[in-house]
Amino acid sequence: MGLRLSLVTLGVGDVEASARFYEALGLVRGAPSNDSVVFFDMDGVILALYGRAALAADARLADDRGSGFTGVTLAWNCRSEAEVDEALAAAFTAGGRVVKPAEKVFWGGYSGYFADPDGHLWEVAHNPFFPFDERGAVRLPGA
Repeated sequence: MGLRLSLVTLGVGDVEASARFYEALGLVRGAPSNDSVVFFDMDGVILALYGRAALAADARLADDRGSGFTGVTLAWNCRSEAEVDEALAAAFTAGGRVVKPAEKVFWGGYSGYFADPDGHLWEVAHNPFFPFDERGAVRLPGA
């Protein structure tokens, strides 16, 4: 049994509104979606949107809606700096908030951040040290 990331579930305030945001970024709603949960196939990893309170209840946790940084970001790697700029613009146009405009960063790449309508942070980056495979997936060098 190997550890792998199969699905990321985001707890959201309005499932349908969040689904429209991600559809505006080009994702296609998967067939098992319904009024309570929406699934998007992201080429090997599934993104799920589920009501925040329902997700907290499912994990038997309180939904305290903390106002600070949650300690989690998602990443969208791009093939070029121009593609990073395009992705951030698309997120903004779809209703997201650019948290940090793209810039050259200390580790040798180029990145910025946006928050989706529920505040989930996405880093959009061009990392010249992470190659893409023939399917368009990012691979660690030497892996």
